Amino acid sequence: MKYRLLLIIIGFTFSSCFKLDDNFFNSDNSIDEYKLDAYNGEQDFVLDNSFNISNNYINIFTLNSLAPSETSPTNIYALYIGDLNTINTDTVIMYCHGNKWHMDFYWQRAKLLAHTGGKNNYGVLMIDYRGYGLSDGKSSEASLYADIDAGLQWLKGKGLTNDRLIMYGFSMGTGPATQLTANPRSLTPSKLILEAPYASIEVMVQDASVLNLPGSFVTSLEIENAEEIKKVNQPLMWVHGTNDLFLNIETHGQVVYNNYNGIYKEAHKIQGADHGEIQIYMGYSNYLSKLNSFIKL
Repeated sequence: MKYRLLLIIIGFTFSSCFKLDDNFFNSDNSIDEYKLDAYNGEQDFVLDNSFNISNNYINIFTLNSLAPSETSPTNIYALYIGDLNTINTDTVIMYCHGNKWHMDFYWQRAKLLAHTGGKNNYGVLMIDYRGYGLSDGKSSEASLYADIDAGLQWLKGKGLTNDRLIMYGFSMGTGPATQLTANPRSLTPSKLILEAPYASIEVMVQDASVLNLPGSFVTSLEIENAEEIKKVNQPLMWVHGTNDLFLNIETHGQVVYNNYNGIYKEAHKIQGADHGEIQIYMGYSNYLSKLNSFIKL
């Protein structure tokens, strides 16, 4: 996406009306069903059979998402890994996926999280943002927050409480994860995990263009993890690859981590890992062990 962004910026730098907002959301709504383990498209990694999830723990359903400024809801899809009948006692990871395509691309990641501390030790909820996969509508900054909060409303209705909610954001998903931890709506997360976060849209544009362009020149998005993280007091775990070619560890993740002023933080800089390679470079067992230790703090 970085090089795609660079080419677009170069081509349209002097077009006063051009905005990159739609390119931030790299969605694919051409599918007619979720294939999960049967999905054979591009993925960051594919787990072996030992990570399979029983069918009775895989729940796909729809939610109504409504932003504060809207008068009618949008239908979005969600996937919960775990026992629906024990959410009132389970700890649940709210997984906010990145900007690519739909939940099939992130299924392996969500499935891996469902093995943190043991198979199905924690529940995992993932949603497809508007315009992604089978979800209706079109994504915007406001809808990202509304869509994740729709998931949190559903969890709250099933009995989840603040102390058992872990917020996890990857790449673009670190935006709603940080925003809804700093400015809670339906539930207040007890901990925040950020994998390969971005500092701001402005830094993303400047890194891609190698020009000191203001972000507002090419986008109306105002997602500012580097600022919002200052409001977060809950414990923070940050994971980032040192060879991340999409979101540079120094200009993005390190800035977010440095700006955090809450009660506890830990950093895991994974040597040699690119944007989607954290789990591979850490090793699945080590990755899950670090996550579980943080969640159990």
